[in-house]
Amino acid sequence: SNLKLPNLSPRIIFIAIAVLFGVVVVLDSIYQVQPEEVGVIRRFGRYNAPPRLPGLQFKLPFIDTVVKVPVQRQLKQEFGFRTADPTGRRTIYSPQDFLGESLMLTGDLNVAVVEWIVQYRVSDPYQYLFRVRNVEETFRDMTEAVMRGVIEDRTVTEVLTVGRQEIESAVKVQLQE
Repeated sequence: SNLKLPNLSPRIIFIAIAVLFGVVVVLDSIYQVQPEEVGVIRRFGRYNAPPRLPGLQFKLPFIDTVVKVPVQRQLKQEFGFRTADPTGRRTIYSPQDFLGESLMLTGDLNVAVVEWIVQYRVSDPYQYLFRVRNVEETFRDMTEAVMRGVIEDRTVTEVLTVGRQEIESAVKVQLQE
């Protein structure tokens, strides 16, 4: 059977392409920043303007890209374990995966398994995005190095019992520096 296509004029094809292009431009120029975030505009990959506040925002289509940074949300890194579900009720303990980051040598040459959580907020989105390469990995390495430095100055008894608050305070001060 012969299937006949409708006779389309060049004008109708041009209008359809123009409408499609207009829809793509509009969809690429509108974005929304959530209440706990700010939007950082990058024009051709470079920092362009101050962070955009939450709400509906506009950008130049095809030229600007938006990176959303959670500045109001409290972020966390877990060491020695990982939380399995988002509600925080179950944790995964797997010695093969996390023993390397939690196994530490104390000052009295004993070995302790130290598990901890670091909670933080992003205070400067520009510094977070453009001044540190691989921010999450760098932060994890820095935190682990500081914790190891503090643990190696303590006895195993201090690490496991009475010195926990002092260790927490010392790590907090060194990380903030």
